[in-house]
Amino acid sequence: MESLDYYEVLEVTRTSDKESIKKSYRKLALKYHPDRNPDDKDAEERFKLINEAYEVLSDENKRAIYDRYGKEGLNGSGGAQGFGDIFEGFGSIFESFFGGGSTRTKRGEDLHALQELHLSFKEAVFGCTKTIKNIYKVSCQKCNGTGAKDGKLQTCSTCRGEGKTYIRQGFVTFAQTCSACGGTGEKKVENCPACKGKGYENKEESFEVTIPEGVDSGNRIRLQGRGHADKNGKRGDLFLQIHADDDENFIRDGENIYIEVPVFFTSVLLGQSIKIPSLRGELELKLPSNAKDGAQFVFENQGVKILNTSAYGKFVAQITITYPKKLTAEQKELLQKLHESFGNESAPHLSALDQCFAKIKSWFKN
Repeated sequence: MESLDYYEVLEVTRTSDKESIKKSYRKLALKYHPDRNPDDKDAEERFKLINEAYEVLSDENKRAIYDRYGKEGLNGSGGAQGFGDIFEGFGSIFESFFGGGSTRTKRGEDLHALQELHLSFKEAVFGCTKTIKNIYKVSCQKCNGTGAKDGKLQTCSTCRGEGKTYIRQGFVTFAQTCSACGGTGEKKVENCPACKGKGYENKEESFEVTIPEGVDSGNRIRLQGRGHADKNGKRGDLFLQIHADDDENFIRDGENIYIEVPVFFTSVLLGQSIKIPSLRGELELKLPSNAKDGAQFVFENQGVKILNTSAYGKFVAQITITYPKKLTAEQKELLQKLHESFGNESAPHLSALDQCFAKIKSWFKN
């Protein structure tokens, strides 16, 4: 994994813009976050590397240095930050997305938890009440959250209790978090038998939460005090990641709703009014006699409620003009009479192509 460059780590190209990099980072950070991959060291290391790559590629100056000189170039520019940990000033990017404030994470974990919440199209549009089953972490009482038997820890021999190791390159020395103790400066003598060295145990709770009207896939709802607990019992936050189903008839684009309405050609010619379904019942659509196939008709304030406002989006009906697949002899006769009743108006192609016919005839005269 270490041989991968930062663009490969975030699964983007060197020409990707900041928004694409951010989008890919969020997707990968969610996938490999330790809360989703408990006791998975590979996922934990991947999560750290993803954060490291994003720290560089999200910063224009660092990205420019990396593009030109690679990782060595970043090391060489580290003097501007001082001799501390070159990532110490960054904090956790994951916290910035999930409301973590300024507290740094240890071993890629924090007090926040993430849970996907699946909603039907109707539930997302109109809001609902859902029962949430939540599993959260609490500090192991047997070892006081240390993960060590009887809470006994010893000074880390790798960093000698400092929590950091140092690398010297030329005249500059860089510090990085000790990989042996995770930056704590202490190591377990023996794993706690109660929590098997994890330092925490899982608890389960169930509660109801009101989902507001107008949520959509990708939205997050923050539930304060429903996340993991620290050693003092204070709990972080739980974030519900919304996934909303599509509908077989309505197409949602943010707060706007689209529907395709098949209309028989005679209804258009006659300028009829038709009833169409909407989110909240029926709407009347008056068809102008000159309506074209694919024409859109907008109904204001008939779409989805815009979150945190009292406003609503648009409801857009797009017509598709249909024609009969087969005609009886009687229908053909009636259409022929109708066609002839329009006179020259029924053959617009003739007048439109007169000049073209004349030009072609002149070719043969010559």
